[in-house]
Amino acid sequence: MKLVLLRHGESVWNLENLFTGWTDVDLSEAGVVEASKAGELLLAEEFDFDVCYTSLLKRSIHTLNLVLEKMDRQWLPVIKSWKLNERHYGSLQGLNKRETADKYGEEQVQIWRRSFDVSPPPLDLSDPRNPALQATYRNVDARLMPLAESLKDTVARTIPYFEEEIKDRMMEGERVLIAAHGNSLRALMMYFEDMSPDEIMQVNIPTAVPLVYEFDDDFKVLKKYYLGDPDAVAAKMKKVSSQGKSKK
Repeated sequence: MKLVLLRHGESVWNLENLFTGWTDVDLSEAGVVEASKAGELLLAEEFDFDVCYTSLLKRSIHTLNLVLEKMDRQWLPVIKSWKLNERHYGSLQGLNKRETADKYGEEQVQIWRRSFDVSPPPLDLSDPRNPALQATYRNVDARLMPLAESLKDTVARTIPYFEEEIKDRMMEGERVLIAAHGNSLRALMMYFEDMSPDEIMQVNIPTAVPLVYEFDDDFKVLKKYYLGDPDAVAAKMKKVSSQGKSKK
């Protein structure tokens, strides 16, 4: 069994180095190019899919659309769920990561960004950024909507969704592509590879580079690999890891 994970292409807020979370920003021009190249790469490597999953955030949705366009697979069924959304960064959303590091210190920002069970400061219930107040989530129980999340919280919604909605389809032979976000995909990686909280904190997922997992019949990982040039992938990982560092 093969599964392809794909982080969305660079967003306009990635470009500006802002905490994004559930803020529904679109791809940057570079992100559009990245997503298209991911589709071309999957086509060149002769991948095909039966069903696709993505979040409710447009940067992920548009990444998937661009991939399917390049693969001439726009007719494939696409299932969207908030449970594949990025981690909710609470009141940090919209703040510049470097400026936040200057103000609070790199250590505190790294704790907010990369600790397993520490949430950033939450939104107020009345904040318009509260997803319970947004049309996107009008059909979701407001009590389930987060005001901020740790990675542990993201794992707690992403993994059950995968087990209940995706895993059985894979076991039945369906080929699956998941286009999502850095933290929802890290949650899946943690689950697949039985990583510890410390181990997953060190993982940096590059934008718009297909990550392939191969599993045996017992759903144990046989191998994983990124498609594309290894040096280019490494450079993208380094770029992700350097976010949130002070400019001092």
